[in-house]
Amino acid sequence: MSFQTVAVLGLGKVGKLAATLLHEAGFQVTGFDARELRSSVPFETQCVDISSAEALGSALGASQAVLSCLPYHLNAQVAEVAHGLAIHYFDLTEDVPTTQAIREMAETSKAIMAPQCGLAPGFIGIVGADLASKFETVRAIRLRVGALPQNPTGMLGYAFNWSPEGVVNEYLNDCEVIEEGEHKWVSPMEWVETIYVDGRKLEAFTTSGGLGTMCETYLGRVDNLDYKTMRYPGHVQLMNFFFHELLMRDRRDTAGEILTHAKPPVDDDVVFVHASAEGLTEGRMFRHEFVRAYYPLEIAGENRTAIAWTTSASVVAVIEMVRGGALPAQGFLKQEDIPLKAFMNTHTGSLYGQGGR
Repeated sequence: MSFQTVAVLGLGKVGKLAATLLHEAGFQVTGFDARELRSSVPFETQCVDISSAEALGSALGASQAVLSCLPYHLNAQVAEVAHGLAIHYFDLTEDVPTTQAIREMAETSKAIMAPQCGLAPGFIGIVGADLASKFETVRAIRLRVGALPQNPTGMLGYAFNWSPEGVVNEYLNDCEVIEEGEHKWVSPMEWVETIYVDGRKLEAFTTSGGLGTMCETYLGRVDNLDYKTMRYPGHVQLMNFFFHELLMRDRRDTAGEILTHAKPPVDDDVVFVHASAEGLTEGRMFRHEFVRAYYPLEIAGENRTAIAWTTSASVVAVIEMVRGGALPAQGFLKQEDIPLKAFMNTHTGSLYGQGGR
Protein backbone atom coordinates (compact mmCIF):
# COMPACT_ATOMS: atom_id res chain seq x y z
CA MET A 1 0.00 0.00 0.00
CA SER A 2 1.35 3.42 -0.98
CA PHE A 3 2.25 5.88 1.76
CA GLN A 4 3.24 9.54 1.94
CA THR A 5 4.01 10.56 5.54
CA VAL A 6 7.50 9.81 6.88
CA ALA A 7 9.06 10.69 10.23
CA VAL A 8 12.83 11.12 10.30
CA LEU A 9 14.52 10.65 13.69
CA GLY A 10 17.85 12.36 14.25
CA LEU A 11 18.60 15.55 12.32
CA GLY A 12 22.36 15.44 12.09
CA LYS A 13 24.09 15.88 8.75
CA VAL A 14 22.78 12.60 7.31
CA GLY A 15 19.31 12.76 8.88
CA LYS A 16 18.68 16.33 7.77
CA LEU A 17 19.75 15.52 4.22
CA ALA A 18 17.65 12.32 4.14
CA ALA A 19 14.61 14.30 5.25
CA THR A 20 15.31 16.92 2.56
CA LEU A 21 15.63 14.22 -0.13
CA LEU A 22 12.37 12.63 1.03
CA HIS A 23 10.68 16.04 0.78
CA GLU A 24 12.05 16.49 -2.75
CA ALA A 25 10.78 13.02 -3.67
CA GLY A 26 7.24 14.10 -2.76
CA PHE A 27 6.88 12.74 0.78
CA GLN A 28 5.29 14.64 3.64
CA VAL A 29 8.15 14.75 6.14
CA THR A 30 8.42 15.57 9.82
CA GLY A 31 11.87 15.62 11.36
CA PHE A 32 12.40 14.85 15.05
CA ASP A 33 15.42 15.59 17.19
CA ALA A 34 16.19 15.97 20.88
CA ARG A 35 17.34 19.54 20.21
CA GLU A 36 15.74 22.38 18.31
CA LEU A 37 17.02 22.64 14.74
CA ARG A 38 18.50 26.08 14.11
CA SER A 39 19.03 25.92 10.36
CA SER A 40 16.24 26.42 7.83
CA VAL A 41 14.80 23.25 6.28
CA PRO A 42 11.90 22.62 3.87
CA PHE A 43 10.05 20.25 6.23
CA GLU A 44 8.37 20.44 9.63
CA THR A 45 10.53 19.75 12.69
CA GLN A 46 9.69 18.89 16.29
CA CYS A 47 11.64 18.23 19.49
CA VAL A 48 11.12 14.84 21.10
CA ASP A 49 12.78 12.78 23.82
CA ILE A 50 14.39 10.14 21.61
CA SER A 51 15.15 7.90 24.60
CA SER A 52 11.48 7.61 25.67
CA ALA A 53 9.40 4.89 24.00
CA GLU A 54 6.23 6.66 25.14
CA ALA A 55 7.33 9.98 23.62
CA LEU A 56 8.34 8.23 20.40
CA GLY A 57 5.00 6.46 20.16
CA SER A 58 3.18 9.75 20.50
CA ALA A 59 5.44 11.47 17.97
CA LEU A 60 5.16 8.72 15.35
CA GLY A 61 1.42 8.19 15.67
CA ALA A 62 0.60 10.38 12.66
CA SER A 63 3.25 8.85 10.35
CA GLN A 64 3.05 5.90 7.99
CA ALA A 65 6.81 5.25 8.06
CA VAL A 66 9.84 6.12 10.15
CA LEU A 67 13.48 6.47 9.18
CA SER A 68 15.91 6.27 12.09
CA CYS A 69 19.16 8.20 11.61
CA LEU A 70 20.03 7.76 15.27
CA PRO A 71 23.07 6.03 16.83
CA TYR A 72 22.76 2.26 16.39
CA HIS A 73 22.08 1.53 20.07
CA LEU A 74 18.79 3.48 19.90
CA ASN A 75 17.39 1.71 16.85
CA ALA A 76 15.97 -1.41 18.51
CA GLN A 77 13.61 0.70 20.63
CA VAL A 78 12.52 2.75 17.62
CA ALA A 79 11.85 -0.49 15.72
CA GLU A 80 9.74 -1.80 18.62
CA VAL A 81 7.63 1.37 18.58
CA ALA A 82 7.24 1.18 14.78
CA HIS A 83 6.26 -2.49 15.06
CA GLY A 84 3.62 -1.66 17.66
CA LEU A 85 2.19 1.09 15.46
CA ALA A 86 2.31 -1.11 12.32
CA ILE A 87 4.25 1.51 10.36
CA HIS A 88 7.17 0.98 7.98
CA TYR A 89 10.64 1.06 9.56
CA PHE A 90 13.98 1.97 7.91
CA ASP A 91 17.44 2.61 9.35
CA LEU A 92 21.14 2.92 8.47
CA THR A 93 22.64 0.61 11.08
CA GLU A 94 25.63 -1.65 10.49
CA ASP A 95 25.25 -3.29 13.91
CA VAL A 96 24.60 -7.03 13.59
CA PRO A 97 22.80 -7.68 16.95
CA THR A 98 20.47 -4.71 16.35
CA THR A 99 19.59 -6.04 12.90
CA GLN A 100 18.91 -9.50 14.30
CA ALA A 101 16.51 -8.06 16.88
CA ILE A 102 14.68 -6.14 14.15
CA ARG A 103 14.51 -9.23 12.00
CA GLU A 104 12.74 -11.13 14.77
CA MET A 105 10.17 -8.31 15.04
CA ALA A 106 9.63 -8.46 11.28
CA GLU A 107 8.26 -12.00 11.57
CA THR A 108 5.02 -10.55 13.00
CA SER A 109 5.14 -7.11 11.37
CA LYS A 110 2.23 -5.74 9.34
CA ALA A 111 4.61 -3.32 7.60
CA ILE A 112 8.11 -3.56 6.18
CA MET A 113 11.15 -3.53 8.45
CA ALA A 114 14.26 -2.52 6.53
CA PRO A 115 17.46 -1.95 8.52
CA GLN A 116 20.92 -1.55 6.97
CA CYS A 117 19.76 0.78 4.17
CA GLY A 118 22.86 2.98 4.08
CA LEU A 119 26.05 2.72 2.05
CA ALA A 120 27.61 -0.41 3.60
CA PRO A 121 25.55 -2.34 4.37
CA GLY A 122 23.04 -1.09 1.86
CA PHE A 123 24.07 0.20 -1.56
CA ILE A 124 27.19 -2.00 -1.75
CA GLY A 125 25.06 -5.13 -1.22
CA ILE A 126 22.63 -4.06 -3.96
CA VAL A 127 25.56 -3.64 -6.34
CA GLY A 128 27.17 -6.94 -5.33
CA ALA A 129 23.97 -8.90 -5.86
CA ASP A 130 23.52 -7.32 -9.29
CA LEU A 131 27.05 -8.31 -10.34
CA ALA A 132 26.55 -11.87 -9.07
CA SER A 133 23.28 -12.22 -10.98
CA LYS A 134 25.18 -12.02 -14.28
CA PHE A 135 26.73 -15.49 -13.74
CA GLU A 136 25.41 -19.03 -13.92
CA THR A 137 27.68 -19.99 -11.01
CA VAL A 138 29.55 -17.56 -8.78
CA ARG A 139 33.07 -18.11 -7.49
CA ALA A 140 33.53 -14.91 -5.50
CA ILE A 141 31.88 -11.63 -4.48
CA ARG A 142 34.29 -8.98 -3.15
CA LEU A 143 32.86 -5.73 -1.77
CA ARG A 144 34.96 -2.72 -0.70
CA VAL A 145 33.97 0.79 0.41
CA GLY A 146 36.06 3.69 1.71
CA ALA A 147 34.87 7.11 2.94
CA LEU A 148 37.96 9.30 2.98
CA PRO A 149 39.26 12.89 2.81
CA GLN A 150 40.20 13.91 -0.72
CA ASN A 151 43.36 15.56 0.59
CA PRO A 152 44.64 13.38 3.44
CA THR A 153 47.06 14.69 6.04
CA GLY A 154 49.09 12.97 8.73
CA MET A 155 50.00 9.33 9.08
CA LEU A 156 46.40 8.08 9.45
CA GLY A 157 45.19 9.85 6.29
CA TYR A 158 41.68 9.95 7.68
CA ALA A 159 38.84 12.25 8.81
CA PHE A 160 35.84 11.18 10.90
CA ASN A 161 33.02 12.20 8.54
CA TRP A 162 31.01 9.24 9.87
CA SER A 163 29.87 8.19 13.35
CA PRO A 164 32.91 7.47 15.57
CA GLU A 165 30.82 4.81 17.36
CA GLY A 166 30.17 3.06 14.08
CA VAL A 167 33.79 3.22 12.93
CA VAL A 168 35.14 1.88 16.23
CA ASN A 169 32.67 -1.04 16.15
CA GLU A 170 33.57 -1.86 12.55
CA TYR A 171 37.27 -1.95 13.48
CA LEU A 172 36.79 -4.15 16.56
CA ASN A 173 33.83 -6.50 16.01
CA ASP A 174 34.31 -9.85 14.26
CA CYS A 175 33.52 -10.04 10.55
CA GLU A 176 31.33 -12.50 8.65
CA VAL A 177 32.73 -14.08 5.49
CA ILE A 178 32.24 -17.09 3.27
CA GLU A 179 35.60 -18.73 2.58
CA GLU A 180 35.91 -21.77 0.34
CA GLY A 181 32.19 -22.43 0.77
CA GLU A 182 32.18 -22.21 4.59
CA HIS A 183 30.55 -19.52 6.70
CA LYS A 184 33.15 -18.11 9.10
CA TRP A 185 33.83 -15.28 11.53
CA VAL A 186 37.23 -13.65 11.12
CA SER A 187 39.11 -10.90 12.95
CA PRO A 188 38.74 -7.27 11.84
CA MET A 189 41.64 -5.27 10.37
CA GLU A 190 43.10 -8.38 8.72
CA TRP A 191 43.36 -9.78 5.14
CA VAL A 192 45.06 -6.55 3.99
CA GLU A 193 45.24 -6.03 0.21
CA THR A 194 46.15 -3.23 -2.21
CA ILE A 195 43.46 -1.70 -4.46
CA TYR A 196 43.47 1.18 -6.95
CA VAL A 197 40.39 3.36 -7.49
CA ASP A 198 40.33 6.52 -9.63
CA GLY A 199 44.14 6.33 -9.82
CA ARG A 200 44.58 6.35 -6.02
CA LYS A 201 46.44 3.59 -4.22
CA LEU A 202 44.42 2.25 -1.28
CA GLU A 203 44.59 -0.60 1.22
CA ALA A 204 41.57 -2.72 2.10
CA PHE A 205 41.04 -4.80 5.24
CA THR A 206 38.25 -6.68 6.97
CA THR A 207 35.69 -4.73 9.02
CA SER A 208 32.38 -5.83 10.53
CA GLY A 209 28.81 -5.34 9.42
CA GLY A 210 29.26 -4.36 5.78
CA LEU A 211 27.69 -7.52 4.32
CA GLY A 212 24.39 -7.28 6.17
CA THR A 213 22.55 -10.56 5.52
CA MET A 214 24.53 -11.57 2.42
CA CYS A 215 26.41 -14.48 4.03
CA GLU A 216 23.11 -16.14 4.87
CA THR A 217 21.73 -15.46 1.39
CA TYR A 218 24.77 -16.70 -0.55
CA LEU A 219 25.92 -19.62 1.61
CA GLY A 220 25.89 -22.65 -0.68
CA ARG A 221 25.69 -20.41 -3.75
CA VAL A 222 29.10 -18.72 -3.73
CA ASP A 223 32.52 -20.00 -2.71
CA ASN A 224 33.94 -16.74 -1.38
CA LEU A 225 32.27 -13.58 -0.10
CA ASP A 226 33.82 -10.80 1.96
CA TYR A 227 33.59 -7.10 2.75
CA LYS A 228 36.51 -4.76 3.42
CA THR A 229 36.98 -1.10 4.25
CA MET A 230 39.37 0.94 2.09
CA ARG A 231 41.83 3.46 3.52
CA TYR A 232 44.99 5.21 2.40
CA PRO A 233 48.14 3.05 2.80
CA GLY A 234 49.51 2.67 6.33
CA HIS A 235 46.20 3.32 8.11
CA VAL A 236 45.43 -0.21 9.24
CA GLN A 237 48.85 -0.77 10.85
CA LEU A 238 48.45 2.38 12.94
CA MET A 239 44.89 1.50 13.96
CA ASN A 240 45.97 -1.99 15.02
CA PHE A 241 48.66 -0.35 17.17
CA PHE A 242 46.13 2.11 18.66
CA PHE A 243 43.45 -0.46 19.50
CA HIS A 244 45.50 -3.51 20.41
CA GLU A 245 48.99 -2.49 21.55
CA LEU A 246 47.66 0.54 23.47
CA LEU A 247 44.59 -1.49 24.60
CA MET A 248 42.10 1.13 23.41
CA ARG A 249 39.86 -1.76 22.37
CA ASP A 250 38.85 -1.90 26.04
CA ARG A 251 37.85 1.80 26.05
CA ARG A 252 35.69 2.21 22.96
CA ASP A 253 34.00 5.47 23.96
CA THR A 254 37.32 7.07 24.83
CA ALA A 255 38.85 5.75 21.60
CA GLY A 256 36.12 7.40 19.57
CA GLU A 257 36.60 10.72 21.38
CA ILE A 258 40.37 10.66 20.84
CA LEU A 259 40.12 9.81 17.15
CA THR A 260 37.40 12.38 16.40
CA HIS A 261 39.35 15.09 18.23
CA ALA A 262 42.51 14.22 16.29
CA LYS A 263 40.84 13.77 12.88
CA PRO A 264 37.72 15.98 12.65
CA PRO A 265 35.36 15.95 9.65
CA VAL A 266 36.19 17.67 6.35
CA ASP A 267 34.01 19.08 3.56
CA ASP A 268 36.11 17.78 0.66
CA ASP A 269 35.63 14.03 1.02
CA VAL A 270 35.33 11.11 -1.39
CA VAL A 271 33.57 7.74 -1.22
CA PHE A 272 35.36 4.96 -3.08
CA VAL A 273 33.32 1.91 -4.10
CA HIS A 274 34.95 -1.23 -5.52
CA ALA A 275 32.66 -4.23 -6.04
CA SER A 276 33.44 -7.31 -8.09
CA ALA A 277 32.05 -10.75 -8.82
CA GLU A 278 33.69 -13.69 -10.56
CA GLY A 279 31.96 -16.69 -12.04
CA LEU A 280 31.10 -18.87 -14.98
CA THR A 281 28.99 -17.87 -17.98
CA GLU A 282 28.62 -20.37 -20.81
CA GLY A 283 31.60 -22.29 -19.46
CA ARG A 284 33.92 -19.27 -19.35
CA MET A 285 35.31 -17.67 -16.20
CA PHE A 286 34.81 -13.89 -16.12
CA ARG A 287 34.93 -10.95 -13.70
CA HIS A 288 32.43 -8.08 -13.54
CA GLU A 289 33.29 -4.89 -11.64
CA PHE A 290 31.53 -1.77 -10.38
CA VAL A 291 34.16 0.83 -9.46
CA ARG A 292 33.31 4.44 -8.63
CA ALA A 293 34.64 7.48 -6.80
CA TYR A 294 31.77 9.61 -5.47
CA TYR A 295 32.37 13.27 -4.65
CA PRO A 296 30.38 16.01 -2.90
CA LEU A 297 27.24 17.25 -4.68
CA GLU A 298 25.11 20.35 -4.46
CA ILE A 299 21.64 19.26 -3.32
CA ALA A 300 18.80 21.65 -2.42
CA GLY A 301 21.14 24.61 -2.69
CA GLU A 302 23.83 23.28 -0.35
CA ASN A 303 27.10 21.42 -0.90
CA ARG A 304 26.76 17.93 0.60
CA THR A 305 29.65 15.67 1.52
CA ALA A 306 30.02 12.44 -0.40
CA ILE A 307 29.43 10.25 2.66
CA ALA A 308 26.30 12.21 3.61
CA TRP A 309 24.61 12.09 0.23
CA THR A 310 25.57 8.49 -0.68
CA THR A 311 24.22 7.27 2.67
CA SER A 312 21.07 9.41 2.60
CA ALA A 313 20.29 8.74 -1.05
CA SER A 314 20.52 4.99 -0.56
CA VAL A 315 17.82 4.79 2.12
CA VAL A 316 15.57 7.36 0.43
CA ALA A 317 15.71 5.44 -2.85
CA VAL A 318 14.62 2.29 -0.99
CA ILE A 319 11.74 4.17 0.66
CA GLU A 320 10.67 5.41 -2.79
CA MET A 321 10.67 1.83 -4.08
CA VAL A 322 8.49 0.62 -1.21
CA ARG A 323 6.06 3.48 -1.81
CA GLY A 324 5.90 2.66 -5.53
CA GLY A 325 5.32 -1.07 -5.01
CA ALA A 326 8.70 -2.15 -6.44
CA LEU A 327 9.54 -3.75 -3.08
CA PRO A 328 7.38 -5.64 -0.56
CA ALA A 329 5.33 -3.64 1.94
CA GLN A 330 5.57 -6.21 4.74
CA GLY A 331 8.20 -8.33 6.51
CA PHE A 332 12.00 -8.11 6.54
CA LEU A 333 13.86 -6.56 3.61
CA LYS A 334 17.31 -7.82 2.62
CA GLN A 335 19.43 -5.32 0.73
CA GLU A 336 20.56 -7.95 -1.77
CA ASP A 337 16.92 -8.45 -2.83
CA ILE A 338 16.73 -4.86 -4.13
CA PRO A 339 17.19 -4.65 -7.93
CA LEU A 340 19.96 -2.20 -8.84
CA LYS A 341 18.37 -0.88 -12.06
CA ALA A 342 15.08 -0.02 -10.36
CA PHE A 343 17.01 1.52 -7.47
CA MET A 344 19.02 3.77 -9.81
CA ASN A 345 15.85 4.76 -11.67
CA THR A 346 14.21 6.28 -8.61
CA HIS A 347 14.18 10.06 -8.22
CA THR A 348 16.86 9.89 -5.50
CA GLY A 349 18.78 6.83 -6.67
CA SER A 350 19.59 8.69 -9.89
CA LEU A 351 22.08 10.76 -7.85
CA TYR A 352 24.45 7.79 -8.03
CA GLY A 353 24.69 8.40 -11.77
CA GLN A 354 25.51 12.09 -11.27
CA GLY A 355 28.07 12.18 -8.48
CA GLY A 356 30.47 9.39 -9.44
CA ARG A 357 33.23 8.73 -11.91
